[in-house]
Amino acid sequence: MVCLIALAGCVIAVSAINYPPENTAVTFLRTNLPIVFINTGATEISRTERITATMLIINNPTGLNYPDTIAYPNQHVDYRGYIGLRYRGTTSFENSPKKPYSIHTLTAPYDRGGKKRKASLLGMPAENKWALLAAYSDKSLMRDMLAFQLARNYLPYAPDGRHCELILDGTYYGVYILSELNTKGESRLDLPDPGESGDALTGGYYIGVDRQSDPHFRSAYRPRYADGTPYERRSIFFVYNWPDFEDLSTAQQTYIQSAVKTMEDAINAPDFADPDTGYARYINVNSFVDYMLSTEFSHNVDGYRLSTGLFKRRDSDDPQFHATIWDQNLGFGNANYYEGYRTDTWIFRNNDLMIPNGEIYLIPFWWQRLLQDPAFGQRLLQRWRQYRREAYQTGHIMAVVDSIAGVLTADGAVQRNFDAWKLYNRHAWPNHYVAPDFQAEVTYLKKWITDRLGFIDNHLPDLLPMPHGDLNGDHIVDIGDLNSLINILLARVAPTSVKGNPDLDHDGKTDINDINVLLNLLLQ
Repeated sequence: MVCLIALAGCVIAVSAINYPPENTAVTFLRTNLPIVFINTGATEISRTERITATMLIINNPTGLNYPDTIAYPNQHVDYRGYIGLRYRGTTSFENSPKKPYSIHTLTAPYDRGGKKRKASLLGMPAENKWALLAAYSDKSLMRDMLAFQLARNYLPYAPDGRHCELILDGTYYGVYILSELNTKGESRLDLPDPGESGDALTGGYYIGVDRQSDPHFRSAYRPRYADGTPYERRSIFFVYNWPDFEDLSTAQQTYIQSAVKTMEDAINAPDFADPDTGYARYINVNSFVDYMLSTEFSHNVDGYRLSTGLFKRRDSDDPQFHATIWDQNLGFGNANYYEGYRTDTWIFRNNDLMIPNGEIYLIPFWWQRLLQDPAFGQRLLQRWRQYRREAYQTGHIMAVVDSIAGVLTADGAVQRNFDAWKLYNRHAWPNHYVAPDFQAEVTYLKKWITDRLGFIDNHLPDLLPMPHGDLNGDHIVDIGDLNSLINILLARVAPTSVKGNPDLDHDGKTDINDINVLLNLLLQ
């Protein structure tokens, strides 16, 4: 018997509702992972309406946690209280018997006036909205965590999370990720409440490119093939993530829709690359660069077109849209559809694959358009090279993978998860590789990452127009180009020895004025 020392007492019966695992008889004596107990009182969980449940989280400072709370009554309780519980996700819900959950921590049950309350869970900053991610088809159980951990070094915010083991109404449900969300909050996106007029009306908002759902609004621009041809039979949809649609006034809806159109108009304009009047006024270029690199690194087939968040603060604080990442569990070679398993292609071009297959949800035109600006391309390449010197060094990524794998295997959590969900040597949509065991999945993941890093290193420059001032052909304007120009002026080398045009001011000759042009480019 598993006893919850939460408010609802003990659970002694296994309910057949709420999507139990294939094997409901998994038991264990201890684990190195936190244990999350959720008690619904055998109430059916809904996808749309939250139910009141209780949640207890055990996380002992010794590093060992025990599900038998009677034999071990003095364990450290990380959380004990009420929650609002429902299922979450679309693809992750519909295609996985192991369901993900959305959690609101509450002051009391809903029928006693319960309201959301902030709580710190497993050392993460206090907030009231959380997710339990199921990682069903991801047999490494780590793709989301890996992507978030690496991206957190560069994006203004990427969710944090902790692996845990879930016991729901007395039944062992396996390894989950208790995760933060891209939401308002001082420790998250830190957005102000939008007002009704003036500067207050301009922020904050969090919207997303996602599936068509009510309510939503559409982009003024159609998705495009890789050659720029619009595809008139499909639209790009935006959803309201925060504030909730029902909390938005008509003025606020009108404002955020207008702000998105202004941004898209600027990206589409003939002078879109102008640093003062073009797209850079309306997007935080660094965050779009980081989003693109994170998405392309993982080769996430849902990237750009689903769960792509954009947040905006007030104009007086920051008038630009920032991009955020989410849902990386189908990346890193996990997806068999739309060639997600490949290491040698670019996801931002995937409309060419998806349109002939009748895909509804396509990639906005922004990303192809941004790469037509040499300045954006130069920043993308510079940022990738910075990544590779820092958190995205191959050795560091392998160490992170090994560290996560070590935590998951240290006390049998992986084995229990796959005893409950019998997935090895079985295909789970949309797997490309069907692993015989956890170690084989980790080996596949590491090999895939190594190949992907090599492809990006070698082929990212091929995507980019050569920027003005790039004389040595490395797609970056830096001190190396200045050295090349000086060598030409000193007659050490011929102008034809460089790949770019050294006549930077286009006056028909190479002289000291070209050095002035190059110095100004270096100082931009």
